[in-house]
Amino acid sequence: MAKPNSPKLRAFLFDLDGTLIDSKLDLVHSVNFMLNALGRVTLPVDLVASYVGHGAPRLIASALGLEADELTRMRALEIFLEHYNNHNLDATRPYPGVVEGLEALKKHPMAILTNKPLKMSVQILEGLGLKKYFQAIYGGDSFDSKKPDPDGAQTILRELQVSPEEAAMVGDSDVDIQTARNAGLFAIGVNYGFGQHDRNAQPADVYVDSIEELTTLASS
Repeated sequence: MAKPNSPKLRAFLFDLDGTLIDSKLDLVHSVNFMLNALGRVTLPVDLVASYVGHGAPRLIASALGLEADELTRMRALEIFLEHYNNHNLDATRPYPGVVEGLEALKKHPMAILTNKPLKMSVQILEGLGLKKYFQAIYGGDSFDSKKPDPDGAQTILRELQVSPEEAAMVGDSDVDIQTARNAGLFAIGVNYGFGQHDRNAQPADVYVDSIEELTTLASS
C-alpha cells in the first residue's frame, strides 16, 4: 500500500521468480533431478527455494554444499540447466493479479531484471504471454555482475530514458531491495514469493499484496 510521501513513478523494473511468476516447484524439481542424477539425496522444497535469487550457479552450489568441488558444480549446473530448460513451464504460472497489474501499467516503461539466465527468462515470459509488456529484459548472464550490483538497473534506466528518482525496483527478496538501494531506485517489496527477505535488515519503501496495487504509485 502506498505511503503518503510515496513518489509518483514513471517506470518499473521487475524481478521475475517469486515476483511475477511462481516458479518454485519447477526450480525445485530441476534441482532435485540434478541431485538424483549425481546420486545425492534430494532436498526439501522450501530449502531449495530459499537458495533462489542469486543466479543458477549459486543455486547449484548451495544445493550441493561446501564439499562439492568445481568440476562437480560445473557438471551439476549443466544437468540442472538442461532439465530446467525443458521443464520451466510445467507448473510455473503468473501470480494472481500480475496480468491485470501489468495490463493496467502498460503505458508506463517496464523492464525485467532477473538473475535467471536471459534465454530461459524470455522463454518463460513468452510462454506465459507476458513478454509483450516489457521494453527491456535482462538476465543474470546479461552483465558481468548480477543483482544487487546496480549496473543492470542503471543500464535499463538509460535505455528507458528514466531517472532513478522516477523508477522502482519490484521484488520479493533482499537481493531486489539491495539492487534498488544501490541504483537509487524506489524499493517495492511483495508480500508473497519465496526469496529470502529480512525486513528488518533490508526494508522496502512499501510493500504490496499484488502487482495491481502498483497503479496507486504510478504517475498519471
